[in-house]
Amino acid sequence: MKSEPMQPVLEAVRAAGMATVSLDLSGVGDKAAFMDRCARALELPDWFGRNWDALADCLTDLGWAPAAPGRLLVVTGWQEYAEAAPQEWIVAQEVFTDAVEYARERGTGLEIVLALGTRA
Repeated sequence: MKSEPMQPVLEAVRAAGMATVSLDLSGVGDKAAFMDRCARALELPDWFGRNWDALADCLTDLGWAPAAPGRLLVVTGWQEYAEAAPQEWIVAQEVFTDAVEYARERGTGLEIVLALGTRA
């Protein structure tokens, strides 16, 4: 059986005690679908408002999430969304970048990886 390319990375991250989440954006073509997919995959709290500011808040204040020494979010299937809604995808990338930079400044351990393949 052929292993997925990301599998060794995910196993190493999990062995270090970090939480891992896969966000599969396959089939997502607009902001509403993107926000719904984020809400489900990340198990965001009920107060998540399904807008860019709310997503940024959830990614920078992880008090709602189970405790972990760090988190890795692997985003797959993003190319379709990037093509269907390029301006929205730019905003999504900005939210992701800002959240990672915020986490690095505070040592809270959030990394977001855009996988080039279709699955994590």
